[in-house]
Amino acid sequence: MHHESNIDMNLITPTHWIDYELIDTGNGEKLERFGKFLLRRPEPQAVWSKSIPENDWEKMAHATFRREKSQSNDTEKGEWVLKPGMPQQWFVNYHYNTLNISMRLGLTAFKHVGIFPEQAENWNFIYDTLRKINVPELRFLNLFAYTGGASLAAKAAGADVVHVDSVRQVINWSAENMQASNLDGIRWVVEDAMKYIRREVKRGKTYHGIIIDPPAYGRGPDGEKWILDEGINELFECCSQLLEKQNALFIVNLYSMGFSALIPENLMKQHFSNVEKSEVGEIFLPDRSGKRLPLGVFLRFTR
Repeated sequence: MHHESNIDMNLITPTHWIDYELIDTGNGEKLERFGKFLLRRPEPQAVWSKSIPENDWEKMAHATFRREKSQSNDTEKGEWVLKPGMPQQWFVNYHYNTLNISMRLGLTAFKHVGIFPEQAENWNFIYDTLRKINVPELRFLNLFAYTGGASLAAKAAGADVVHVDSVRQVINWSAENMQASNLDGIRWVVEDAMKYIRREVKRGKTYHGIIIDPPAYGRGPDGEKWILDEGINELFECCSQLLEKQNALFIVNLYSMGFSALIPENLMKQHFSNVEKSEVGEIFLPDRSGKRLPLGVFLRFTR
């Protein structure tokens, strides 16, 4: 008889955000508060109806993202329509226990603002887990690192952090966040994530913590192509060689429509041994009326 290893399927959401709130979702949009500003932008998963009337959304939003009209409907590009007094850039803070970080937000042409608020739940996990690990040189790797919330949490917990992203502007943005958070010494690497970790494996490098947040599709700085379905198996394989055999944590986020939480679970079972405690499931944010917006699947474990 085959026994299932005990892996919990969990729903997780951050609970420590004073500077962030998901106000309403529906009709393919979301209305969110970042600090004191309310932003309205597309959200393909919000297929239900709004709870707050449309004219209240109009009144409440300080900035609204409008998609570019184009031949194809899948364009992420567009522009922000701003009300008077709405800045292009501002800062938000995040506090959890003794973790205090600040991050700059900005209105980009791709509807992103420089932060994925649901990830705060993983920042807590990184911070708590790394602080319990007692080793001379604590090493942490953040791949597809974007603006570096996870890097800041790991740095604040005392780790030497390597932050890898293929876009130089995003690395510069992360460096601003590090300064704003009164931290220093994160190592920035502008490179294709797969190229970088293949090389780290060859060098025999290891890390006590790794977080990967791969996009469905992406490009490296030299035009290298990343396709999640094709690359994720090798990504897990390389990470399994880079992760310390004990005193270690691993996190993967997959924000790709239609990706099941069973996928990272199967990859973990295949590539990683002596996993002590693991959880897999969905990350979500609740809006004011209690609708839960799914924001990807996650897997995390310690050993």
